[in-house]
Amino acid sequence: MLYFLITGLLVGISFLANQQKTVKGLKIAGKKMKNILPSIALMLIFVSILLYAIPEAYISHYLGSSNKTLGVVLGTLFGSITVMPGFIAFPLGGILLEKGVSYMVISAFTTTLMMVGIVTYPLEKEYFGHRVTIIRNMLSLGIALIVALATGLFFGEVF
Repeated sequence: MLYFLITGLLVGISFLANQQKTVKGLKIAGKKMKNILPSIALMLIFVSILLYAIPEAYISHYLGSSNKTLGVVLGTLFGSITVMPGFIAFPLGGILLEKGVSYMVISAFTTTLMMVGIVTYPLEKEYFGHRVTIIRNMLSLGIALIVALATGLFFGEVF
């Protein structure tokens, strides 16, 4: 609620400073939101159905704290092959945490989701080349695993 209040206040200040630019900016933002809203809604629906369809026992068993290595490997794999914006991924991490998934697995999932791009490989290869894309993804994967291990150590999930 506070963010909406601050945003409204800043838009009001912007409007007072320059009416035309503020209106133009709001129109551009509205058009962009209109363009991405269907894909965001579709992704939210898909994730919701998936979480509903998969029993909590499976989520806890495979991603939970019973087998940390398997959970981190699966979280890393799912994160690497999934394309999802952060504002959906991080609340999803909170839902998974409530379902018994460890911080280490959520860390592996969200970090690889943001840094490793198996699905986006063809596009990335086109811009950066095969070698740079492979190196970047491998380094990102290594960093994600280090972050997951550090998260596990911080929350007492390792050792």
